Amino acid sequence: MDEQGLNDAAIFLMSLGEEEAAEVFKHLSPKEVQKLGETIARTRSVSRDRVDEVVTKFTNAAAQQSLLVSDTSDYVKAVLRRALGDDKASLLIDRILQGGDVSGIESLKWMDPLSVAELLRNEHPQIVAAILVHLDYDQAAGVLAQLTERQRGEVMLRIATLEGIQPTALKDLNEVLFKVLAGGDKIRKTSLGGIKTAAEIINLLGSNIEGTVLESIRGYDPDLAQKIMDKMFVFDDVMKLDDKSIQLVLKEVASETLIVALKGAAPELKERFLGNMSSRAAETLREDLESRGPMRLSEVEAQQKEILKTVRRLADEGQIVIGGGGDDALI
Repeated sequence: MDEQGLNDAAIFLMSLGEEEAAEVFKHLSPKEVQKLGETIARTRSVSRDRVDEVVTKFTNAAAQQSLLVSDTSDYVKAVLRRALGDDKASLLIDRILQGGDVSGIESLKWMDPLSVAELLRNEHPQIVAAILVHLDYDQAAGVLAQLTERQRGEVMLRIATLEGIQPTALKDLNEVLFKVLAGGDKIRKTSLGGIKTAAEIINLLGSNIEGTVLESIRGYDPDLAQKIMDKMFVFDDVMKLDDKSIQLVLKEVASETLIVALKGAAPELKERFLGNMSSRAAETLREDLESRGPMRLSEVEAQQKEILKTVRRLADEGQIVIGGGGDDALI
């Protein structure tokens, strides 16, 4: 959801009243609740005309919708494939339609990474891996950052080699999460884990931890480590984006985030960003970069990660294509 959509949704929810808004929040994901909550908290006053505008927009949109769907399973598949493409939709379809109860894992998404790490610290690496592949990449990376170096290596190795999870195998997680999935052997495996998942999580660990995790995996299987590295997308890889894609990224990134991120960027990457801005905006950015004093590496990397999150989101939405490794290699 873009900034305009968040503002509209926040205004609409505030116009409903506390009880009705609470009912809506029950149907949102943790990230959606967080984003909407932050937007509402930042909202100080809204004019009557603006409220009327948002309510009218919602009413018109709702009036055009039809709820006459004969087969909801086919409807979900069709909508997701149309929106995300076959490959990305398949993962969500597996999760939505497999019929399993993963309420225990879903509850972890509301917890901070440190709390999840404390919960899983003494569990077998295979169990930890099976849980982390259900979480968003940034949350999984946050959990791994709280574990020991040895634990990180063992867990990432299992994530990278995980080809799927049988619903019955998830029953073992009951000891950790009270109630997870109870399903039959006939239900097909969910497409979770694998090299791409490992690469996405490692991308968000930070350069110091990232290196030790990859070295641990390389000691076990050099070819596997290389495959993971081939799938990783780091800040310098923004150079591989075309101009149109960089322009889309610039529209989504706050100026302060860009300034800090570029403090630690290679000169050619800085020029790629500057070359895709208006003359006035580029000149302002140059002045800001020159006037900004030395910064901690951790601060720079944190803002670079924010830009990478934006790049991945735009790629997931199909607005840009991330290339890597060769003419036909896409991730």
